[in-house]
Amino acid sequence: MPGYDKKDSPFLEIDGVSCRFGTTEAVRDVSLTVPQGAIFGLVGSDGAGKSTLLRMVATMLRPAKGRIRIGGRDAVAEKAAVKGLIGYMPQRFGLYQDLTVEENMDFFMNIFGIGGADRKARKALYLGFSNLLPFLERPAGNLSGGMKQKLGLACVLVHQPQLLILDEPTNGVDPVSRQEFWEILGKMRSEGMTILVSTAYLDEGER
Repeated sequence: MPGYDKKDSPFLEIDGVSCRFGTTEAVRDVSLTVPQGAIFGLVGSDGAGKSTLLRMVATMLRPAKGRIRIGGRDAVAEKAAVKGLIGYMPQRFGLYQDLTVEENMDFFMNIFGIGGADRKARKALYLGFSNLLPFLERPAGNLSGGMKQKLGLACVLVHQPQLLILDEPTNGVDPVSRQEFWEILGKMRSEGMTILVSTAYLDEGER
């Protein structure tokens, strides 16, 4: 994974960030820092503001106040550059149910303009450690919940982001698949990826 060259600075910096929807204050004065190569967990119940905060980090929402920096870049002022650094997987990731596992991967690689030898290598890598290579021809709609989540993760990883943002990725997934998913995240972390993940499970928060 490409590294952030300012080793003394956090890879993700959130400074006094707030967000409102009309009269509803969804996020209030949140500050945190995440070093490169760390897994940082946001643990909280439904409605606590986890998804809103992650959407601001993913540049999908603009903070009402405060600042977010990713890899030394301002997430608002340098949005285009920041988007190339991140991979974002929302709670309901947009897989195409009628497309096969391989066709979904091909679609996302087309979006990012990945071709040639890189295309073949990344497909083998990300479907390989997700244990999805035996299911290349299976429609995404016929996968189990855990397999859909792993395919979603593989699709998010194809452009090799430096910051991976995951919004409750194991919600509703069986215990075995949850364990496998976290093993995958552990491998990504060992390769230097920074991971920001939300969960409502306290046992996952302990990780």
